[in-house]
Amino acid sequence: MTVRRYTLRQKVSAPNCRIDYSAALNAEQLAVVEAGEGRILVIAGAGSGKTRALVYRVARLLETGVRPHEIMLLTFTNRAAREMLARVEALVGGELGAQATRIHGGTFHSVAHKVLRRHATLLGYGERFGIIDAQDANDLMKACTGDLGLAGKGRRIPKADVLVRLLSMAINTQASIATVVADRYPRFVSLTDEIQSICARYLERKVAMDVMDFDDLLMNWKILLTDRPEVRETESRGLRHVLVDEYQDTNLLQADIVDAVSSVNGNVTAVGDDAQSIYSFRGAHFANILEFPRRHPDCRVFHLTANYRSTPEILNLANLSISNNVRQFEKTLEPVRNSGVPPALIPCRDVYQQAELVCQRMLELSDEGMELGDMAVLYRAHYHGMELQIELSRRGIPFVVRSGLRFFEHAHIKDVLAYLRFIENPSNELAFRRMAGLYQGVGSATMGRLWDWMQAASGRSGDPLRSLLGKDALLEVPRRARMGLAGLQDLLRELLAEPARNLPGALIRTVLDRGYSEQARLRWLNAESRLEDLAQLADFSDQYSSLDVFLADVGLLTDMEGEEVADGGEPDDAVTLSSIHKAKGLEWRAVFVIWLADGRFPVAAACRDQDAFEEERRLFYVAATRAKDELHLCYPILYSGRDSERVVMKASPFLEELPRKESAPYEKWSLEEEGPPPPGALLPSGSYDECSITVGEDEKIAGRKG
Repeated sequence: MTVRRYTLRQKVSAPNCRIDYSAALNAEQLAVVEAGEGRILVIAGAGSGKTRALVYRVARLLETGVRPHEIMLLTFTNRAAREMLARVEALVGGELGAQATRIHGGTFHSVAHKVLRRHATLLGYGERFGIIDAQDANDLMKACTGDLGLAGKGRRIPKADVLVRLLSMAINTQASIATVVADRYPRFVSLTDEIQSICARYLERKVAMDVMDFDDLLMNWKILLTDRPEVRETESRGLRHVLVDEYQDTNLLQADIVDAVSSVNGNVTAVGDDAQSIYSFRGAHFANILEFPRRHPDCRVFHLTANYRSTPEILNLANLSISNNVRQFEKTLEPVRNSGVPPALIPCRDVYQQAELVCQRMLELSDEGMELGDMAVLYRAHYHGMELQIELSRRGIPFVVRSGLRFFEHAHIKDVLAYLRFIENPSNELAFRRMAGLYQGVGSATMGRLWDWMQAASGRSGDPLRSLLGKDALLEVPRRARMGLAGLQDLLRELLAEPARNLPGALIRTVLDRGYSEQARLRWLNAESRLEDLAQLADFSDQYSSLDVFLADVGLLTDMEGEEVADGGEPDDAVTLSSIHKAKGLEWRAVFVIWLADGRFPVAAACRDQDAFEEERRLFYVAATRAKDELHLCYPILYSGRDSERVVMKASPFLEELPRKESAPYEKWSLEEEGPPPPGALLPSGSYDECSITVGEDEKIAGRKG
């Protein structure tokens, strides 16, 4: 018997557009909305209304007869998809608008899940396969390490969560595990064979358990589309239009999925901004957007350049900066708003004056009527906000940290501070438990027994720390914990030795040098970033000559009782502190970008690679274009590093490459202090009472030597 394919065509009424698109959109946006079929790439500059263009394009498709279930809208958050579809529903209105809920909208992962529910059996899964979360994935990876007999054998196998993220990077970049280890985590190269075996076992066990993790959702979606022609035909033919938001953030796997799912009808709207591609560390592939026209020679490229967010002065600086990138779609953001104040370039004597400047300027803006919630401080790395967080707390200025944790509340910071807290106060059980728990074999029960014994022993000696350091302590713990406890004892003895006993910077460096650095590299894939935080913490603490004063200041910002900062209870009107990566997509009236010094922003490693350097410049561009009314660009001139060595810092190359003198896109501020600088402030050495520091070509900052 032969089977004949017969297509039932639904009646499509003539377009009946009730929306006045010409009145609602500018010319660039209207061109995108009315682009019709085919592959189109929309290069949407910062603040140019890309979401508006996407929403109106979906509405236009609906009004011209495309059925809702024939449209797929891929975003990077489900919230973004819900908001866009809600706007489509309100815009179109009536029965047609109500049908907008039938659009396939959501993140890549959520849409993949729906597709796999229909076809998972083709891949060896059941119809009711489960999805495991991050913790489940970590537990399973740990079990796989045990299955292969690789746990506790003296081989420093990475921890389970490190292996999960390493495998995730391999999947999302479409690279082999060996390649990812060699390119991104060379410290694990000698363990490549073991890592590959563990990951293979992990993949096998997931199939046997009929579960998928988040990466499996994307990988299996691609496998269906590439290895199962009948699935690709069915899924792709049913989608007349595929729209992708933030296309510059897609990885290789996601780009392949977009190409496959649109392979039949060939209608793709990819919207993004190459100038805001800043997530390569997550696996985002910059070439996806840059090479889209080469991969699809028939595509048309549209530009959205009218900026509704920032003043002309801020946009001028941003345009001048990003124009230095070689690999880009050339464009110039055009301001819609009226002229405002020029950006301010503010060299500061040191990091402490930088913090004082930011706080004082925020209070001035507040007095002028600007809400604290309309202000933000952006930085390249978490540790850049350290001095500022303390200064904000001293002045009672409420702030929230978009990265989730304040600097002193991150796990690696609290780990190291636990040693200092304990030797300062041996009765601090929380510090003891956190410190002791870092050692192999010392679990919660062992810590509890040891702590109780220490308290009883201190009743006789009057010194629980002395009891902990004695030989008898080793007899109070199981044999498996004795090596770890002996290591802790050795480290504590070194920390208590003079002259380092009261110098927090020296104490922190000793903790790092005596094992914590190695442990961090096994615990976290971003270990080098965390160790940089700790190195900067040690440098920061060098200003303190007393451990108790240092811990008292830190106590303003941290609490040993909890690991995470609660989201609730935060003040409604608070300054935002954020890494630039976390700030993308947001905006504030006043933005302060701090630590714009060479080697800090851009990071030193990026200066050795052109692609990395250009991504750092894109990061600076993102920071600048978050500002609506005022942009302050700050950097310290002097920095006190290890052993209190004073280093003169140069301005960031991203500032140095901007035009100067009359054509400079900023005004320079000269800071003058009333009275002597605060204790600990860094000043150039000399025998004079007045000092000045030359900044750039002709600016000077006056300071008074104390």
